[in-house]
Amino acid sequence: MVNFTNIETMKMIDIFRFTVLAFCVFLPVEVKSQLPAETVVVRGFFNEALTSYEAYHNLEWLCKNTAGRICGTPEAAEAVEFTHQLMNNMSLDAVWLQPIMVKSWKRGDKEEARIVSEKFGTVSVPSCALGWSIGTGDPGLSAGVVEVKSLDELKKKSSKEIEGRIVFFNQPMKQTNLATFSSYGEAVWQRTNGPVEAARLGAVGCVIRSMSIGTDDFPHTGITRYDEGVKPIPALTISTKAADLLSSYLALDSKLFFFFRTTCLTGQDVPSSNVIGEIKGSEFPDEIITIGGHLDAWDISEGAHDDGGGCIQSIEVLRLFQKAGIRPKHTIRAVMFMDEEVAQRGGQEYAKQASIKGEKHIAALESDRGVFQPKALAVTGNPEQMKNLAAWQPLFDPYDIKLTSGGGGADVGPLKNFYPTILFMGIIPEDQRYFNLHHAASDTFEQVDRREMQMGAAGIASLIYLYDKYGL
Repeated sequence: MVNFTNIETMKMIDIFRFTVLAFCVFLPVEVKSQLPAETVVVRGFFNEALTSYEAYHNLEWLCKNTAGRICGTPEAAEAVEFTHQLMNNMSLDAVWLQPIMVKSWKRGDKEEARIVSEKFGTVSVPSCALGWSIGTGDPGLSAGVVEVKSLDELKKKSSKEIEGRIVFFNQPMKQTNLATFSSYGEAVWQRTNGPVEAARLGAVGCVIRSMSIGTDDFPHTGITRYDEGVKPIPALTISTKAADLLSSYLALDSKLFFFFRTTCLTGQDVPSSNVIGEIKGSEFPDEIITIGGHLDAWDISEGAHDDGGGCIQSIEVLRLFQKAGIRPKHTIRAVMFMDEEVAQRGGQEYAKQASIKGEKHIAALESDRGVFQPKALAVTGNPEQMKNLAAWQPLFDPYDIKLTSGGGGADVGPLKNFYPTILFMGIIPEDQRYFNLHHAASDTFEQVDRREMQMGAAGIASLIYLYDKYGL
């Protein structure tokens, strides 16, 4: 009997060998000598990652046992304890907690929201308060609605048009952008700054179209900000379907009312921690490469893609090094940052303490774009560094991962204040589905594909391995 599995395997091996040899023809001599040996190491990372379920089960535990782990909550504290124990059990060279103080906020009762129209009747809509919004108070809030689709449109309104009414921000994320993060960047001002801008004109409340690329019934929360000197107003987000419904009703009944009730409360600052584990370098233990994600997630979500998966990937990178028996030249440190979603105090404290202790940080990679199939690994470097990076591309071609420019993130970014020459890196996964889940109750463990997450972890491990060994 012909073993077709073996034939296909041999074909793939032949294609892979041919690809590497073809690229070698055009590479410098020193790179040619690296490729055969490093092909084995990189393949080893991917083999181990793709056959292991350890990280996947760790993510499941994190999602199912610490759901709603926004900073300052018992769930966040449980996530800190879990990842601390997890890395302690790995026999790393050092594991510790880095104390920080974080803000606290409680959502309160389940939100109520409904459209009240003489023409269409009363219709309840899916909603949730924006993070750090004030509440309406127990009776709730009911007022007429003014719809705007841009900040310019709002600023053209007079105080007379806005005063005493609810401003409805309804700028959809642009569907025609191929990069959904660009669409998010163009629209997210509504959530972060919309309520304070509406308040300046005398609005009594604010309703925001969810920051989602999809059309569904999941409201997406996220932080909103108030300015000193401007009286804060309660702010609510509604699902994209609800936003479309409200807009269509307003077009035919401009006198309708919107009612919502929220009981949010902001509390005092409370203690929390970053969680840190590391493998010490064999030659340059005082030079540190940081990899990490943020441990906090919004209170309505399991936070699987944002950003439990990024945290688990970072821990998995250390495990992959251990499993391969590789002792890095430089210290590799995995950091579970706390408070990225609200005030980024975890990233700020990490950078501050690094400076106080006189540590030398040479590179940092953040995984905070979901754990879908990796499309690229990015480095923010000078032309010479990017040229050297390109020489490693043949090692990643079998996995359809491109090496490109970019990298960085909210949590590793503060390191730049103390280490101007630090090299930022990043992982860029497929992003077409990310904003269907971002900051929503739909961001669950079940939305994570094990192989996609593990492909990302192996890709990060490979890039860190090559940078640690050869530099850029």
